[in-house]
Amino acid sequence: MPRAPHEPATARPSYSRRHQAGSGSARSLLLTVLGEYVLPRVEPAWTSTLLHVLGGLGVEEKSTRQSLARMAADGWIVAERSGRRVRWALTPHGRELLTEGAERIYSFGRDRDSWDGRWLVLIATVPESRRELRHQLRTRLTWAGFGSPAPGMWVSPHVSREAEAKQVVEQLGLDVAAFSFSGPYAGIGSERTLVEQAWHLGDLAADYEDFIQEFAGLRPEPGDPALFAQIRLVHDWRRFPSLDPQLPPDLLPPDWIGIRAANVFNDLHQAWHQSSQRHWDTLCAAEE
Repeated sequence: MPRAPHEPATARPSYSRRHQAGSGSARSLLLTVLGEYVLPRVEPAWTSTLLHVLGGLGVEEKSTRQSLARMAADGWIVAERSGRRVRWALTPHGRELLTEGAERIYSFGRDRDSWDGRWLVLIATVPESRRELRHQLRTRLTWAGFGSPAPGMWVSPHVSREAEAKQVVEQLGLDVAAFSFSGPYAGIGSERTLVEQAWHLGDLAADYEDFIQEFAGLRPEPGDPALFAQIRLVHDWRRFPSLDPQLPPDLLPPDWIGIRAANVFNDLHQAWHQSSQRHWDTLCAAEE
C-alpha cells in the first residue's frame, strides 16, 4: 500500500540519523512488528501489509522478503497461501518466544526490588585464544545482568541469578574452572566504584537521555505516523533490557534517568496504543 497521492509527505514522524533506513536490521524491526501487532491477534499478517509497514520505516522490499524467509526457516513464522498471495502466521515456537520477549520489554524498568546488600561473584576465565567463547560468555552474562569490573570476574547484586549463571558456564563447558561466592561487600574499596567499573552507568545514562530526546516530544498524527512511531518506540526500548542490569536503587545515582525513561516509554506506548492498533487493523482489512 503506497502512500496516497494526496497524503502529505510530512505525515511520517521525523527521526534522528540513527533511525533512518538501515539503522536497524530488517529482521529486528520485523520482530518488533510481529510482537506488537501479530502476537496479540489470531489473524496472520499479509506480506503486503508487512512490506508497507517496514517500507514506511525505511526497509527495502528485498530486505523484508529475505527476513520473512529467514524467520520462516528458523521456525518463527509459517506461510499460508491464498491464491497467489501469502500471509504469515506465528508458529507455537515463535509465539512462545515473542510472548517471553514482550513480557520482558513491557515490564522492564517499572519496579526495582529491594536489596539485602548481598553480592553474587562469579570467577570464570577464558583464554585469550578462545575469543568466540569469551564473546559468548560475555553476551550471555551481560544479558543476565552481570557486570565485569575486572577480567574474568562477574558480579551481580541479584544473588538469585546464580542458577542462571551456573547454566551459562555449564553450557559453555566452563564449569570446571569457574567459582562463585555470595555475601555482603567488605571494607576494601567502594561499592560505587565497583558499580561504575562493572556497568559504566554514564554510558547507559547517555543512551537513556538519547531515548528521551528522541521520543518525548513526538506527537504523531493518527494513521501511518502513529503506527510507525509506536514501532520505533518499542524497537528502541527493546535494547535496554540487555543494557540495563536493573540495579537496586541503593546502587544507582540519585534521580536515576532510567526511571524517567521508563515512564516516557510507558506513557507514550499507552497513549499511542489504540490509534496504532486500529490502523494496523485498517491496513489488514484493506488487504482482505
